[in-house]
Amino acid sequence: MSVKPSPPLDCRRAGILLHPTSLPNNSHCGDLGPEAYHFISFLKNCRFSVWQVLPLVPTHDDGSPYMGLSVLAGNPNLISLKLLSEWGWLDNEKSLSVTEVPSTDRKTQLSLAFDGFKQFATEDEHDEYDKFLKQHQKWLPDFALFMALRAENHNQSWVSWPVEIRDRQAEALAKARSRLALGIKQVSFEQYVFFKQWLALKKYANDLDVKIVGDMPIFVAHDSAEVWAHRDCFDLLENGQSRKVAGVPPDYFSATGQLWGNPHYNWKQMKADGFQWWIDRLGGSLELFDLIRVDHFRGFESYWEIDANAETAMDGRWVKAPGKALFDALLKEFSSLPFIAEDLGVITPQVDKLRNQYAWPGMKILQFAFDGNADNPYLPHNHEPNSVVYTGTHDNNTTLGWYNNLDTQTRKYIEDYLGCVKDPMPWALIRCALASTAKLAVIPMQDILSLGEEDRMNTPGVVEGNWQWQFSWEWVDGNLPQDLSQLLKLYQRDIPSA
Repeated sequence: MSVKPSPPLDCRRAGILLHPTSLPNNSHCGDLGPEAYHFISFLKNCRFSVWQVLPLVPTHDDGSPYMGLSVLAGNPNLISLKLLSEWGWLDNEKSLSVTEVPSTDRKTQLSLAFDGFKQFATEDEHDEYDKFLKQHQKWLPDFALFMALRAENHNQSWVSWPVEIRDRQAEALAKARSRLALGIKQVSFEQYVFFKQWLALKKYANDLDVKIVGDMPIFVAHDSAEVWAHRDCFDLLENGQSRKVAGVPPDYFSATGQLWGNPHYNWKQMKADGFQWWIDRLGGSLELFDLIRVDHFRGFESYWEIDANAETAMDGRWVKAPGKALFDALLKEFSSLPFIAEDLGVITPQVDKLRNQYAWPGMKILQFAFDGNADNPYLPHNHEPNSVVYTGTHDNNTTLGWYNNLDTQTRKYIEDYLGCVKDPMPWALIRCALASTAKLAVIPMQDILSLGEEDRMNTPGVVEGNWQWQFSWEWVDGNLPQDLSQLLKLYQRDIPSA
């Protein structure tokens, strides 16, 4: 099958990696309001043409967007209360200030906004809401019921719910839908608002020729609406618990591997029904993003299977996955798949063959490049145009933090490799990324701001303290847009002409 490279890699571009939760905000996390629009304008002024985000899904208490409560829903914590006020659905005189709302009060604010919507929304807005409900009929009713039931059961995992609800017995579900009708409607409204705000923001970005790169984790959290509603698609025991779980063997981040704990798919069942679950999932992602980073791409060729009772990921095994059959089915449905393959970790010739068959770009991480071997695939002289180069990702230390922790010998090797590049870190590595032959270069916002390890987004294997980082515009030097514009122009990555 001959497939052309994805359209977003049509020319040399550069972008910034920043999750919306990291946008400036007086509350507990950033949102899709004015600061998000300001950030897109900042990208435009710097001549960037890509904004990469992490999964936008609702999260558990740990905040990880890679273990969401759903893979199709949006995170209501990203809803801008300020925009709701501007739309006339939230009365400031009867609510808290929309510029500084504690997380514990967001539910109250969103409930007030739903009341405001019912009273003050125009006829066109009500029609738009009804259209949204119909458009997302395949997943939204299950998700809304799941969230209402979860609240009723004190946020416990669905496997701990009453058996008749856990096992989705028809009579029990009908009673729950009646009993929890108000909560279900509230969840549905919040999803409508999230999609409305996100798609308006995406249009603003696209109108400025800024493309949005989203993130699609390969696996799904066990405690999620999809696993509860589609148990036949997952490798589960009769009581709903996982039979085997996902992870990776010992790697760069952990000597004992990474035990993620996600349930594996029932690939036999998925293949039998034409991969409909994946078709529905990808359709949702394509609505939200211009390009999609496929997390843990190698798991579509073979995945690491671990016993659900194991304490580490060491004692697992590789199991063949039906990646080609899945991707062929998706291509038949969508004609093109604008993927970036996250091909990090243990990559075999079979994984490379699968990726190259569809001409999807892989990832090059500069922090992985300087091990002293000239054939290291992450070194810039080994890059290929159909790839995406990063100084680091959300799982890495910031470049400055990484560099400060290196031994003297490795630093000397980096200095010898970079030669005449005299920029201090992290700018030496940023310049290196921008100069790469890779068509897309993506720089984390922490590196743009020259921040240290205390500002990293996530530390794999560490349970607490992740996903909380936010920046302030006060940290942005006034000369930064001009300096970045010059660099992007120098390396032919400035926004192309319309």
